[in-house]
Amino acid sequence: MRRLGSLLVPCALKSAVPAGGALAVDRDIFSGMATDAIKNNPLIEVIEGEVSEIPTDAITIIASGPLTSDVLAEKIAEKCGGFLSFYDAAAPIVTAESLDMSKCFTASRYGKGDDDYINCPMNKEEYTAFYNELVNAERAPVHDFDVRNPKVYEGCMPVEVMAQRGEDTLRFGPLKPVGLRDPRTGHRPWAVVQLRTENAEKTLYNLVGFQTNLKFPEQKRVFGMIPGLENADFMRYGVMHRNTFLNSPKLLDADFSLRTDKNIFFAGQITGVEGYMESASSGLMAGINAVRRFRGEESLILPVTTMIGSLANYISTSVSDNFQPMGANFGVLPPIEPHIRDKQQRYTALSDRALQDLEAVLANKE
Repeated sequence: MRRLGSLLVPCALKSAVPAGGALAVDRDIFSGMATDAIKNNPLIEVIEGEVSEIPTDAITIIASGPLTSDVLAEKIAEKCGGFLSFYDAAAPIVTAESLDMSKCFTASRYGKGDDDYINCPMNKEEYTAFYNELVNAERAPVHDFDVRNPKVYEGCMPVEVMAQRGEDTLRFGPLKPVGLRDPRTGHRPWAVVQLRTENAEKTLYNLVGFQTNLKFPEQKRVFGMIPGLENADFMRYGVMHRNTFLNSPKLLDADFSLRTDKNIFFAGQITGVEGYMESASSGLMAGINAVRRFRGEESLILPVTTMIGSLANYISTSVSDNFQPMGANFGVLPPIEPHIRDKQQRYTALSDRALQDLEAVLANKE
């Protein structure tokens, strides 16, 4: 972001507060610096008020956030053909390379289709131990809106709540073993946890049916009891909160423009990126590409080996049937070949490759 000329990164560095290795800011100072920079820019006119219409005659960036007002959300839904979504619960995502495949097998139920799922089989003893820890695990506080809205539980049932209905509930639900045989034993397992690919590169996998409200450490502990997931790297833990966002793979290109109206750009969490830096980076790219559109130039789309480019690729090409927001993580980047076993060395190599590829792209644009 700094190499691309971000306004917010210098503001963040100047307002940083001690937070170990993380970049944390004094929010009042940070927001004040960003606001002053915008209001004092002679090329920007700030108009305060609620936006209730989407312009039809100008290049426009919509950056309305994950809690877009009802009026504007309705207009966005109309513009996007109804592809406006929200999630109240989402399942964890793990990296493919962290799975112990000696304990898993790939297959679809009844052999239908390709080997689309990674299956983690459990025998009766493993399932019973997992079940007991799951129903007794510590949960995160539930927000008021969840209590008032029963669809939070019936529409996206947390796996720990479902489990409380009976010890065999999961075995007849998301962990049902019907139609699957463990090639190691030749028999049907007692229960099976299925992992479904989250991206086209198949580097990330979603735990099917594992929407959860467990605390993050509990998720790592309890879900780590699933065969093959003992050392899994969680790129996103399961969460429960409301978040309005586009079904971006059906709507947006990697330059954050609307496929059906190339003069409309979206930015921030509404695009399906999650996190402060991720949202700011999507706004940066949407802004750069809006200017390039105005000038009649080609869009700037960064390589998927960069974090910004990879997130843009994720929100525009995800193959998941249930698209959910994604934050920055090393799992979305194409793997380094040959594989580097040491995690720190692998992450350093991924970072170095990203910077080299970014510099190559920018050198051709300058």
